[in-house]
Amino acid sequence: MSKFIIQGGKKLEGKIKVMGDKNSTLPILAASLLTKGEIILENVPEIRDVSTMLAILEHLGVKHKWLKSGVLLIDTKKIYYKDLLIDEVKHLRASIVLLGSALARFGKIKLHQPGGDVIGARPVEVHINGLKDLGVDIESNHTIEANFKKVYSKKIVLQEPSVTGTEVLILFASLIPQETTLKLVATEPAVQNLCKFLQKLGVSIKGLGTPFLTIKGSKKLKTKIRHTIPSDTTEIATFCALAGATKSNLEIYPIEIDYLDSLFLALDEANLKYKILKGKLKIFSSKLKGIKKLQTGLYPKFLTDYQPPFGAMMTQANGVTLIHDWLYENRLGYLNELAHMGASVEILDPHRAIIIGPTPLVGKEVKSMDIRAGISMVIAGLTAKGTTIIYDAEKIDRGYEKIEERLKQIGARITREE
Repeated sequence: MSKFIIQGGKKLEGKIKVMGDKNSTLPILAASLLTKGEIILENVPEIRDVSTMLAILEHLGVKHKWLKSGVLLIDTKKIYYKDLLIDEVKHLRASIVLLGSALARFGKIKLHQPGGDVIGARPVEVHINGLKDLGVDIESNHTIEANFKKVYSKKIVLQEPSVTGTEVLILFASLIPQETTLKLVATEPAVQNLCKFLQKLGVSIKGLGTPFLTIKGSKKLKTKIRHTIPSDTTEIATFCALAGATKSNLEIYPIEIDYLDSLFLALDEANLKYKILKGKLKIFSSKLKGIKKLQTGLYPKFLTDYQPPFGAMMTQANGVTLIHDWLYENRLGYLNELAHMGASVEILDPHRAIIIGPTPLVGKEVKSMDIRAGISMVIAGLTAKGTTIIYDAEKIDRGYEKIEERLKQIGARITREE
């Protein structure tokens, strides 16, 4: 286990780079199984979840090579079927998307139930029922086992707009030559980016960015393409919250503003001053105010992954902030760690909490319960006076590439100990 040791209470200054989007990278890696060829991906984050997904793909014969930092060559020319009953599947929530691509490629799949962060119930009924409607024989217990021979239905209505459920069905439909209509799908940036990648491969997808997709796949997709992973919007939100909490002036780059509307609305309500320039975002030291209702939701609303970093920031805002994160019942656990550091917090129920600020934070020993909770502790530690020790720092590594190195470049006093 590793830990971060932070000396806080210092304003930060300078430029901080945003890496590629984790949530877009993982399903695109899974999508590489749909073709036999070479795919070059640019702006790939070198994080633990990507390494785990590559290890799973290697189990199926996929080769990979880092051509240079952030540029990854995927070679699928000699893929073969194996059951995915390996530990890596248990450790990665996004491994569930292989249910779509591997099943489409091999006609069968057997894999462990996926793992990942413990942030609440994350059922896979949407994935399973959608595949059943398309004609897949599937059983789900401790493992998921599926076989496919023939399409029965061409129109699927999702029970809920699950992101990974949507991705599974899109991937599966990408090798079906006739049209498949998916209704009430998720529209998150990661889903849209997956669709753009598949379009490059030769899959016809209509309705991109809407809850209604029409997909016409092909048995013969392109065997050589290049694709760039977009900047991680959650990292952008994280660094905005970091600047706000520490009252720092930061320049965040590179950014693409297409998916950031809800973030800018929250920044406005928190009175965090910013300026959008070409390819970058400047954040200025501001006197923060509480957000009346910081409510997460399905895209294009404020995303649940943004919420913990903003929770840390709102401990330094003047007034009351109500957080309402209805998606996961364990997402607010990090607030207990903030309270341990001196924040004024009241958890009303598993989905709602009140933060009253501003309150001075004091360095303490805390733990990283998941990726986003962990990064909120980093923000709190850099805001607090004294020394903060964050245990289980490797959980943060799952979503943030070399975070301590990037933070040091803007003046953060942070070190890692194994």
